[in-house]
Amino acid sequence: MDTGTLQRRSEGEPQKGSTLFTLIRGGTLYDGTGAAPRSADVLVGADGKVADIGTDLAAPEGAEIIDAVGCWVTPGFIDLHTHYDAELEVNPGLSESVRHGVTTALIGSCGLSLVVGEPEDMADTFCRVEGIPHELVLPLLQDIVDWSTPAGYVDHLRSLPLGPNLIGMIGHSTARSHVMGLGRSLDKTVQPTESELAAMGRLVEDSIDAGLLGMSVNLLPWDKMGGERYRSRPTPSVFARFAEYRRLAEVVRGHDGVFQAIPNIQTRWSIGPLLDMSRQRGGKTLRTSLLTMMDAAPAMGAYRLMGAAANLYNSKFGANVRFQALPTPFDLYTDGLENPVFEEFGSGTEALHLEDLAARKSLMRAPVYRDRFRKEWSNKVASRAYHRDLSEARVVECPDASLNGKTFAEIARARGTDDLATFLDLQAEYGNDLRWYSVVANAKPEVVEWIVAHPASIIGFSDAGAHLRNMAFYNYPLRMLKRVRDAELAGRSFMSVEHAVYKLTADIADFHRIDAGRLVKGARADLVVIDPEHLDDSVEEIHEAEMPEFDGLSRLVRRNDETVRAVLINGNLAWRDGQAAEDLGVGHQFGTVLALGGAAA
Repeated sequence: MDTGTLQRRSEGEPQKGSTLFTLIRGGTLYDGTGAAPRSADVLVGADGKVADIGTDLAAPEGAEIIDAVGCWVTPGFIDLHTHYDAELEVNPGLSESVRHGVTTALIGSCGLSLVVGEPEDMADTFCRVEGIPHELVLPLLQDIVDWSTPAGYVDHLRSLPLGPNLIGMIGHSTARSHVMGLGRSLDKTVQPTESELAAMGRLVEDSIDAGLLGMSVNLLPWDKMGGERYRSRPTPSVFARFAEYRRLAEVVRGHDGVFQAIPNIQTRWSIGPLLDMSRQRGGKTLRTSLLTMMDAAPAMGAYRLMGAAANLYNSKFGANVRFQALPTPFDLYTDGLENPVFEEFGSGTEALHLEDLAARKSLMRAPVYRDRFRKEWSNKVASRAYHRDLSEARVVECPDASLNGKTFAEIARARGTDDLATFLDLQAEYGNDLRWYSVVANAKPEVVEWIVAHPASIIGFSDAGAHLRNMAFYNYPLRMLKRVRDAELAGRSFMSVEHAVYKLTADIADFHRIDAGRLVKGARADLVVIDPEHLDDSVEEIHEAEMPEFDGLSRLVRRNDETVRAVLINGNLAWRDGQAAEDLGVGHQFGTVLALGGAAA
């Protein structure tokens, strides 16, 4: 590979800092259980566990002291939906999550994973869906993939100098393409044989035996393949029938694992069968994590139906189904058309199929194509995820600076054309140099509060590590805590801080059956020290941060390093006062792989 393009960090053993003990002194402890907060010191021992919790604890000789007076001390946050699978190979410290207090991250979401397979198949299936450069990821995978089994993959993850702890799943697209061959798995006329179904089942079982939590599936056809061989076909998981999903889900059920699914939101009908699969069978539940409880304009009120359906299945049918929910507005930045929402209709996919941007601009000028785009964009019958309201979508950066800050509708009025014609004209003229912003869902604060407080919501869906130029949800736990604290200070509390901490920690850990989420004596010391006075508007500020591991590619982030004072992972100081541990001269391997059922893999 070209080592000037991507450089994998060296492997190493976990290293402890220079002290045997760490004492977090004088903070307000929210232990993750939902219990009322209390003033307490937290002593972390040399074994990486909480040695003691109490008032006025004595500091052992040589202990590192962290002054937490005026701060909250909480368990580390758990990000239940990331796509860090590829980034881990060049940046296993994952500091963009750690700096915000995330101490455990889940990979293998949306039917996509690197558990088994050929490097080209992995890159083709993963990169376009998640908005990660194929030309950078493919040579990386070709250089490093030396595993052929789930156990080998888990061993590989453990060899990396991890920042946060990892939990993971095998993606259904991964299992399907590995067993059937990528071409057959993408052919709608081909279904797996009985022996192939059995082989997929064994692969899921081997993954759980290796420590992974279960399986993720994806029924959404507008997640598309990249590369050249099968470009623009839906991912392999989409081509399965429900009998295949059910067969593999039963393997997960038998191990009390987690079954994560993206319904086909274009048809809506798939949510019902997925809920039915979650029903208790043979005395066993299927821990079902569905995407997503969100207030999107094209499906106003659907979040209430999801909440009611989950409550019904959980209370009447012995299910354990949760809907992932983002506790913030779901806003997107877009360069040209580089956004997955355009994959939901054919002419959008047709444009994104063209990697050559000059050819894409030319397509945007073609009258026949523009007519087709207009017809599909304006279709009132077809289901949609994006509202397509160009009076809401706003230009943020353009070579013509006079357009910055204006909506497409405002630009159209000034030009004397209609909104969509103006949108297509600007795409044809500027392509990816046109950057614009839109709020896709969760625009109403009171609805976000309802969703966050609902018992069937499980907080997450950051997509960290993916859609690098579109989304900035890495710090969503801090933004949720700000929302809760702001409401409390305004005298209209919709949730206590202790319950918010529970929903960001122990609630997620318990659902996924992992050893995390509680800050109690004897627990692994994954914790965060937060200055609540800096849970202010700065946690909403957008920045672009260069990713040197990806040849200078910029990542969209929200950052405020004054909010998180310190982060400990397995008792090691990983972040303090705006600096990563390696910048403080501390060894930088902290995390491990956490297995289903509580033990470390």
